[in-house]
Amino acid sequence: MSNCVTCGDELRPERAEKYNYCIRPECRDRNAKPLEIVAVGVNKAAEQYVALTERTKQEMSSGRYNKSQPRVAASQRRARARRGSSRTTAVKAPASGSARPRWSKDQEDLALIYRARGMKPDEIAGELGMSRYVVTQMLLAATNRGKP
Repeated sequence: MSNCVTCGDELRPERAEKYNYCIRPECRDRNAKPLEIVAVGVNKAAEQYVALTERTKQEMSSGRYNKSQPRVAASQRRARARRGSSRTTAVKAPASGSARPRWSKDQEDLALIYRARGMKPDEIAGELGMSRYVVTQMLLAATNRGKP
């Protein structure tokens, strides 16, 4: 049976599995070490907190919690590595007029909402993180389909 390192009292077996001190306030105050908590995933809705350990320090230094760059799937990383950074490939659009747009329906809906609020294409582009050209094309396409 284990004993408390501070007062010498006997520890319960389930307590002794993880700790070497008892639950008396003076023993806890003397032996317990606080955890450092760090906010890592910050967005508009909520923050994500983790305990700062050696593992999380390594993950932070590797950029895991860096939200400024989107995460890339492993298959895409391998494809990029095979292609090499020096080569560029041209993507041809289909000859017919049915080329897929370079934006999602959600982005288009947001652009239309922003335009209804009186924002200019430059401002909308800044909000959506797109170029002014793509935003203009998006708004034109929506107008041609009969959206306001």
